Amino acid sequence: MAQASKTETAQERLAESTQSVPTSSAAQQSDNVAHALAGAGGGLLSMALTYPLITLSTRAQIESKRAQSSTLNAARRIIKREGLAGLYAGLESALFGISVTNFVYYYWYEWTRAFFEKAALKAGRSSKKLTTIESILAGALAGSATVLTTNPIWVINTRMTARKSESQDAVLPGAKPAKAPTTIGTLISLIRDEGPARLFAGVMPALVLVINPILQYTVFEQLKNMLEKRRRVTPGDAFFLGALGKLLATSITYPYITVKSRMHVAGKDGPKEDMFTTFRRIIREEGYSGFYGGIGPKVTQSVITAAFLFAFKDAIYAWTVQTRKKVALRK
Repeated sequence: MAQASKTETAQERLAESTQSVPTSSAAQQSDNVAHALAGAGGGLLSMALTYPLITLSTRAQIESKRAQSSTLNAARRIIKREGLAGLYAGLESALFGISVTNFVYYYWYEWTRAFFEKAALKAGRSSKKLTTIESILAGALAGSATVLTTNPIWVINTRMTARKSESQDAVLPGAKPAKAPTTIGTLISLIRDEGPARLFAGVMPALVLVINPILQYTVFEQLKNMLEKRRRVTPGDAFFLGALGKLLATSITYPYITVKSRMHVAGKDGPKEDMFTTFRRIIREEGYSGFYGGIGPKVTQSVITAAFLFAFKDAIYAWTVQTRKKVALRK
């Protein structure tokens, strides 16, 4: 009897430490939106903290002549030419983009997760935890939906981050660089000069890069499941698990990140290249090392951003759940 009581207590603790599947469709929808909002908020906060590293990495990816520069020298060059504001070029579109990206991703990820969990319960599976294959499928669906929805935002952001860098190098001493374009100005200019189709430049490597969050979230989910068998997962645990998952994912997929950035900034007067042509050109002109320009700041930024994202998301989601409970009790 005592053993059964202990077992029940352990099961209750495990149930409390996991995110349960709401029983009604309305509750499920509310939970999906809560996850999506938490992901959007976590992404916004983490992006704001690490954005200068994104600027350094993006410029190193698209400007081969600077790819061999150290991160510190690149930062000094940008600050000397553009001031501290240069490290935050395109921040407005990036914050909007990461909020939309994470909202769409987490909504579809949680929707797919709930579908698999319900299927597991109906099939009589002892655990409703996602298997590795189910985690991969959930990440693939969520990632594909996110890419198709948000690619135009990231094209605009990359253009703003790398704006007129070559012409700014030629600015005479004492002369002021051209005023940075706004997000709306960049969008209007791009559509007017290159057509709406340019907003989907790099969508193929971006779809390939869906493997990045698949690897990241699969590693995160499986490690989290292992830890939950022992104790409740804290935001601090989520921080380190998220960092580990992102480190692995970004290191493996970085060449595709470089190709996507190059395709984003290909102008109307430049060559219209597909993904494979861009791959071959980089190898021909720069060698295989050309795929890894800016990998230092990018990996650092990605790992730190992912770590803060998971920590912020868990904290925001927990706060959201507690707030909903309090509102329900008042009613």
